[in-house]
Amino acid sequence: MLVKHIKKVAVLGSGLMGTGIAAHTASCGFEVLLLDILPPDLSEAEASNTEARNRVAQNALQNALKAKLNPFYDPKFANRITVGNFEDDFPKIKDCDWIVEAVVERLDIKRQIFEKVDRYRSPGSLVSSNTSGIPIHLMTEGRSDDFKKHFLGTHFFNPVRYMRLLEIIPTAETDPEVTAFFLHFGDVFLGKQTVLCKDTPAFIANRIGVFSMAKIFQLTYELGLDIATVDSLTGPAIGRPKTGTFRLADLVGLDTALHVINGLRQNCPNDEQIQAIQKPEFLQFLIEHKFLGDKSGKGFYQKTEQKDEKGRSIVLAFDLRTLEYVPSQKAKLPILDTLKQIDELPRRIKAIFKADDVGAQLLKRHFISLFAYVSNRVPEISDTLYAIDDALRAGFAWEKGPFEYWDMVGLAEGVEAAEAQGERVAPWVREMLAAGHTQFYKSENGQRLCYNPISKAYEPLPGGAAFIVLDAYRNQKPVFHNPECTLHDIGDGVLCLEFHSKMNAIGEGILRGLNESIRLAEEGGWRGLVIGNNAQHFTVGANLMMIAMMAYQQEWDELNMAVHLFQQTSMRLRYSSIPVVMATQGYVFGGGCEFAMHCDAVIAAAESYIGLVEVGVGLLPGGGGTKEFAVRASDAYSREGDVQIPTLIEKFRTIATGQVASSAFQAFNYGYLLPQKDRVVLNTARNIGEAKARVLEMADDYVQPIPRKDVYVLGRTGLGALYVAAHSLYLGNYATEHDIKIARKIAWVLCGGDLTGPQHVSEQYLLDLEREAFLSLCGESKTLERIQYMLENGKPLRN
Repeated sequence: MLVKHIKKVAVLGSGLMGTGIAAHTASCGFEVLLLDILPPDLSEAEASNTEARNRVAQNALQNALKAKLNPFYDPKFANRITVGNFEDDFPKIKDCDWIVEAVVERLDIKRQIFEKVDRYRSPGSLVSSNTSGIPIHLMTEGRSDDFKKHFLGTHFFNPVRYMRLLEIIPTAETDPEVTAFFLHFGDVFLGKQTVLCKDTPAFIANRIGVFSMAKIFQLTYELGLDIATVDSLTGPAIGRPKTGTFRLADLVGLDTALHVINGLRQNCPNDEQIQAIQKPEFLQFLIEHKFLGDKSGKGFYQKTEQKDEKGRSIVLAFDLRTLEYVPSQKAKLPILDTLKQIDELPRRIKAIFKADDVGAQLLKRHFISLFAYVSNRVPEISDTLYAIDDALRAGFAWEKGPFEYWDMVGLAEGVEAAEAQGERVAPWVREMLAAGHTQFYKSENGQRLCYNPISKAYEPLPGGAAFIVLDAYRNQKPVFHNPECTLHDIGDGVLCLEFHSKMNAIGEGILRGLNESIRLAEEGGWRGLVIGNNAQHFTVGANLMMIAMMAYQQEWDELNMAVHLFQQTSMRLRYSSIPVVMATQGYVFGGGCEFAMHCDAVIAAAESYIGLVEVGVGLLPGGGGTKEFAVRASDAYSREGDVQIPTLIEKFRTIATGQVASSAFQAFNYGYLLPQKDRVVLNTARNIGEAKARVLEMADDYVQPIPRKDVYVLGRTGLGALYVAAHSLYLGNYATEHDIKIARKIAWVLCGGDLTGPQHVSEQYLLDLEREAFLSLCGESKTLERIQYMLENGKPLRN
């Protein structure tokens, strides 16, 4: 019988990927058994010591907890993992519902592991391999029918927590129910973008992504460009990660990149474009000299111990022609200047195809080759176009997939450019054009449709209402719009306010938009409001430039009005007559965190980084955040003095040190999210859909809250304790004098000011204290220095 629910997972192999899979599945709530080999250096004295015998897996787990990129949503989730070894603990897999193999990439070793799995597993348990390239069907040789029926490939990407792609690769003998189960399980319970792949070399993401990388290697050499310039061209300028191409290769490992390229050339004899790419001499040179990238200390780039005039490490770049390291310098290309001036990605891509400098030539030739390549991979590696796009977005962190880029250029224009370049586009694309179709994707009635080359028709993307993509509503008239935000009707009587200012910074447009959205919802009989967007980051917080301009010009009345508007907007979110639910992802800083704390509920993607960070720019949270921490402290007090002071100090430290939760789960630890009202959704793409469902869940029985006048504050009793806590931060060199000045202002608000003793106050009383403290800090020269430094450098100044 097919397993319908997974409770316990066994991960076989504790290398980088195995430990990453174990950490992520534990973070998602599962009990995990992590096994690996006995230590090769196990002494006779240790032979009977269980801890020593489990050392390989145990050390891997401890190293994961120390990693710079934490593989756990919260370190305490590591308690869900039990370690063991293959010799003693293999029989324990009989209690596991899913057994995933992540050992070394050798077919003979994997087959040995699966022989033991087949011997000890319970019938009906699911088995998978995390191989990145070995054909899945080759692993089942000699295995039982039940094993084959429940076996497939589950290819995670590194680092497992942060890379959203999970490729699902069934064999001809895999039960279709097992395949369907994993596509759903990976999405809902692991938070991944699951993609159905065929059992073809390198599956989907690496097949396309490595071709793209190899093509850029080739074009860089042909056009005589330097690698630093090409990394600028192929990074955020075109909606790709800031690593660009050559830095990405260093990160992956040059030997790994060449291994995949060689593997594709060997295993894809009929792939004309892969066969046309020659192994670059410069790549061979680097590998022969063991310059393998980050893991060896140098590859395409070498970070030296020398410093420049600003104290930054001098980085050398590899010259592809001289085969020497030279100072890294980016060429000044007109196309780079053009792309910097355009915010919207579709307009940037169109601009590339209108330009003709050498940088634009590289990008055009790359995109044209990519378009031709992906067209010819259908149906070889996938029957659907969206699977290819999903794989590249989730596996290589591209902002858009290849077919989405092609839509930006124009279907006919892409075909014409390919012909001019001598590239062969697949016949189904020409058939599509001949039938009068002009794009791969289109939207109808809030639904996104994708062309299916097999049925020759547009079909809805899978997932339906669960995945709300706001781009699908662009062709319908918005309920409300201003330059910083748009209010969409997302169906069933629910509205969604989308931010779209630069970095979603909260300025006057968003503040006015929030108030107008609530007014329209209340007066128009709408069931409720979602505040959410599909951007990488929900918001970076308040528009600092706006605050800085008013502070520098000492326009105190205007600044007072602006802060008052911010505070009253937060209060409007809480005390409206309709439910307001926020859907977050990425940065939820400052004002975004304050709004979240005032909404009826938050549906936070697991990868939400939430925090009140105002101290970093010399301020305290002034949009209701400091007040709200006083409210939450009040609610936490047991009215017994021994608990009140520790609770108050905890709230104080969180704001005074600008703590940022590194996941939505950690945000509960800091008090930014509350378990009684807020929820975590593992798959970021589901957060707006889940927020809409939460609005509907609340709408029928919603009772408008009443502003509170019962907030219990401690007055001088609390101030004394917090001033001592602040001074200890200063003595420990954790804070500067200006940090302490800010901390004392925070303490003043949290304690209700200089009250002679504990008493109840209103929220408005605390808001007035908060606003006064905020304005006073805006007049401090050191605060203005911090704001200016942040605006110029994008990082805080400690002065």
